[in-house]
Amino acid sequence: MIGQAIRSLLFYAFFYLQTVPLAIIVGLSAVLRGRTKFGWAIALYWIHSNLFALRWLAGIRTDVAGEENIPADPCIIASKHMSDWDIFALLPGAERPAFIAKKELMDIPFFGKAAMAFDTIRVDRSRGGDAIPMMLEDARKAAAGGARIIIFPEGTRKAPLEPHDYRYGVVRLYEALNVPVVPVALNSGLFWGRNSLLLWRGTARARFLPAIPPGLPTEEFRARLITAIEGETNRLILSAYEEGLKRPIDPALREKLDKLAQGIAPAAVKPTIS
Repeated sequence: MIGQAIRSLLFYAFFYLQTVPLAIIVGLSAVLRGRTKFGWAIALYWIHSNLFALRWLAGIRTDVAGEENIPADPCIIASKHMSDWDIFALLPGAERPAFIAKKELMDIPFFGKAAMAFDTIRVDRSRGGDAIPMMLEDARKAAAGGARIIIFPEGTRKAPLEPHDYRYGVVRLYEALNVPVVPVALNSGLFWGRNSLLLWRGTARARFLPAIPPGLPTEEFRARLITAIEGETNRLILSAYEEGLKRPIDPALREKLDKLAQGIAPAAVKPTIS
């Protein structure tokens, strides 16, 4: 435990010591010139250097597959969200990404400018019912510019095997843009938890799944999206559990894992219309 705590601390030191100056560089570049190849090169360096540090400092390997399922044209990439690792996994395959993110993140000095340089679509939750129309307007502009829009349909990070809660923002996006949606499943929360400073050794995996075509009825699309993401996410989690997790497993999580091994998946929470 102490050894892993030290390894985690070393990774976080590396992560923040390089993220802050790189955000300043990209933010200044964005102010002067907007989105550039230089900015994207810095972003790719940031991603791959952090993945390198995760492996050699914290012991977390990365396994991403299925990028061939991403269409060449604009699309929506709808991903499960468990940890900050997910950003590292999603960005390279998207090539020209446009994240949907909370407006508060864009207010962070330099980081916000850096994010906006990559067509980040802001969601201002303080606007209430006006938030979705504003998001859709920005998303249309991003898609028209050739971006692949990345959204976390549950709106926040979820712990492994926590009941899923898919909001209707992704449905509104699907209806408005009329483009394919690529579901993404992952198991990163087993190794980089949302409420834990400790990083645990193992292999974080993400899978880009076959695209869902545009034009489906609303509830059919939503059902297909949830089935694809949750089914593959549960498979990735169960596979990691059966291979042997190198981390403590509290009784609540172990009970969920044992149920999953018996074919009992977590239930959903009541759908949120937003």
